[in-house]
Amino acid sequence: MFSKILKLLNTLKYLRFEQIFFRIVYHFKKISVLPIREKIKTKSWQWNGPRIYKQSLFKDNKVRFLSSNGRIDSPASWNCDRKDKLWLYNLHYFDDLNSSTFKERTDLQAIFFDKWIDENPPCLGNGWEPYPLSLRIVNLVKWLSCHPKVKMHWLNSLMQQASALSQQIEYHISGNHLFANAKALIFVGTYINNDEAQRYFELGLKLLDREIPEQFLDDGAHFELSPMYHVILLWDLLELFDLAKTCNNKILIERTSNWKTVAQKSLHWLSNMQHPDGEISFFNDSSLGIAAEPAKVFEYATNLGLQWRQTETALETLSDSGYTRINKGNYTMIFDHANVGPDYLPGHSHADTLSFEISIDKQRVFINSGTSIYGLSDERIRQRKTPAHNTVSIESHDSSQVWSGFRVAKRAYSKLEKAKIENNKVILVASHDGFLKQAPKTRHKRQLECSHKNIVIDDILSKKVNACFHLHVHPDVVVKRQSNNLVKFSVRGKFICTLESSLPLDIVDSTWHPEFGKSIQNKKIKIPFSNGTLKTTIHLNSDPQ
Repeated sequence: MFSKILKLLNTLKYLRFEQIFFRIVYHFKKISVLPIREKIKTKSWQWNGPRIYKQSLFKDNKVRFLSSNGRIDSPASWNCDRKDKLWLYNLHYFDDLNSSTFKERTDLQAIFFDKWIDENPPCLGNGWEPYPLSLRIVNLVKWLSCHPKVKMHWLNSLMQQASALSQQIEYHISGNHLFANAKALIFVGTYINNDEAQRYFELGLKLLDREIPEQFLDDGAHFELSPMYHVILLWDLLELFDLAKTCNNKILIERTSNWKTVAQKSLHWLSNMQHPDGEISFFNDSSLGIAAEPAKVFEYATNLGLQWRQTETALETLSDSGYTRINKGNYTMIFDHANVGPDYLPGHSHADTLSFEISIDKQRVFINSGTSIYGLSDERIRQRKTPAHNTVSIESHDSSQVWSGFRVAKRAYSKLEKAKIENNKVILVASHDGFLKQAPKTRHKRQLECSHKNIVIDDILSKKVNACFHLHVHPDVVVKRQSNNLVKFSVRGKFICTLESSLPLDIVDSTWHPEFGKSIQNKKIKIPFSNGTLKTTIHLNSDPQ
């Protein structure tokens, strides 16, 4: 019991007063909306931005989200307790309205929306929580702005949803949720032409002016340090930039110069955090199929007239966020020396300090385990723990104390000690203090020496303790043992590299989670060590027959 209380205290101490205050307020506050009796007028503009979502609404009330099918055959289906929370949230987003093929299903979408209105009374159920409200409102505004016959009860519902959102702004959660709240209110305020909508617009703008400098770091990263959420927030920013021009709103246009600067930095950060296959890396809560593909982000940005610096050097350090990209020979490495961030919002953080991912040519070889599930479960915690990443665990401890679905208590603080090129080799040295806060107290230092032919990884602990280096292998890569401390990796019969350890290693079964709802079998290298040091070398140049 004492340990649980201590864990809770070590979590709560990082929260802002605003977060605690509004969590208490919303616990007691009753949300209510009034019927709309006046005729609602709209402003005349049409959304022409790219639509990136896949079809999720089908005939016969069938739906599909997160690789899982469902059916809305009764009012209870909208809040079915047999479906997890994230799936239900997706059901209420109505992303299909903003899908690439939305024009093919306008009638079907209208039926679903009418069904949603009839079966989801105001302020009841998942659909009236602020985050799904935010995403659905934006989708509705885009859809309605292009619809040839907008019905008045649709507009009434939209205004009721905006009213409900304005009463439960997510100050207690902050981060991407608060940004989504602001974006939704701005979209409503630019589309509906009345005083109430104007108040929503002003509230959204006030939030946005506060959150953009807070949430985007100087190197362009979104401060939650998840490549997936970075793409989501960057796309939001691009859509706001687009909205300003589309609806010709002078107040928004005045801000586009600043938004452009932020977006261009963010595009540069994204270019560093993607693999040569064009998709994002798997640090923190990252998964494919949720955010836009990077190629679509870059295309959208280009069409909006934005420019950004491309990464062409062997060494690029993103110092504000805490990541370094190495390009040498035919491989790319992305190295994580970031802190849990931000301190008051660690919900999407994993215990992955000093982890890395490596691609050879366009093939991912060494990967973090990814994210396939949210909520409160042992599997969710397992995917966040240190052994699910390419780094070192100490006895039973994680580098940061992840718990519950979105909590972090004691956390690691890292230090990048060296990042330079010497004798045509990239040298990186970083350390963290996460294990100093847990017995037996020890510091983990990792040194990387990267040449065209080899990657040498030296793990150094300040004490001799039982430790283990975990290394996850992409499922397309075949792992073959050569000796007790040497393994060979190949793809489709082609040799790509070997891994040689100073100590015996094990090859074990594991799982990789590239998308929500997906778990794919793969292999994992485990290298136990207890003498305080471990040298691991990845050879990329020759095949030891």
